[in-house]
Amino acid sequence: MGVLNFAHASMFMLGAYFSYQIARYIGFWPALVVAPVLVGIIGAAVERYGLRHAHKHGAVAEILFTFGLAYLIAEFVVMLWGRNPIANSVPAVIDFPAFTLFGTSYPFYKALMMAISVGMFAFLYLGFKRTRIGLIIQASLTHPHMVSALGHDVPRIFVLVFAIGSALAGLAGVIGGFALLTEPNMAAALGPIVFVVVVLGGLGSIPGALIASMVIGIVQTFAVALDYSMLDLFRVLNVQVARDSQLYEVYSIKIAQAAPIIPYLLLVLMLILRPKGLMGTRET
Repeated sequence: MGVLNFAHASMFMLGAYFSYQIARYIGFWPALVVAPVLVGIIGAAVERYGLRHAHKHGAVAEILFTFGLAYLIAEFVVMLWGRNPIANSVPAVIDFPAFTLFGTSYPFYKALMMAISVGMFAFLYLGFKRTRIGLIIQASLTHPHMVSALGHDVPRIFVLVFAIGSALAGLAGVIGGFALLTEPNMAAALGPIVFVVVVLGGLGSIPGALIASMVIGIVQTFAVALDYSMLDLFRVLNVQVARDSQLYEVYSIKIAQAAPIIPYLLLVLMLILRPKGLMGTRET
């Protein structure tokens, strides 16, 4: 849709909270369906009655609208569930070993998360590339007047796209809420990483987002395990660094300590070397 949605992570958070509340009354499996539908309805309402009007005033108005919406959703969550984390633990119906590999049991809920994630990617990629509605959606983004002249309702298409995107974010919140800490600041913690993934992969590129997310995950995982610093490298190179040096504290920082900022360093490098992202195009 050409919208940089800063409230997307908030839809993830709503999915986590809705599924928690629904599962308390009717169980996890119904919550897996109902929570994303509710988030999708909220997303459709946001586009129809808010974002559509902000769109008339340009990209800055859209960004400010979604930014404010993220704060509004966070306050809504605090009003209903409070500021403390909720006990959104793994439901008993999916908390069992799926299989055992080399003597290590793999939890079913993680296998379910993987299966749903792959299904979401396949749905988006094949839906946009292989179906008629996907082609119409892509054409609506680049040539809305021509698509409208062909008889398609472009505003309704935008509502549908925003609703589907919100519903998928809500579904991710359902399966990821019990793996993360479900609390009102989870959207603020997740949002920047989502932004980094989108920019690294390339705006509008679904395969690019997949590759970028895998790269960030792998790099951070390995970085946490590396207990080395620049001082260790200097010792290998036989370079002496005085303890009273102004940069001594910087050189002594371990790679594991710097792991949280690595995605943002990758973002800066990407913007310098390849602003369009891994698989983006200049048109996007």
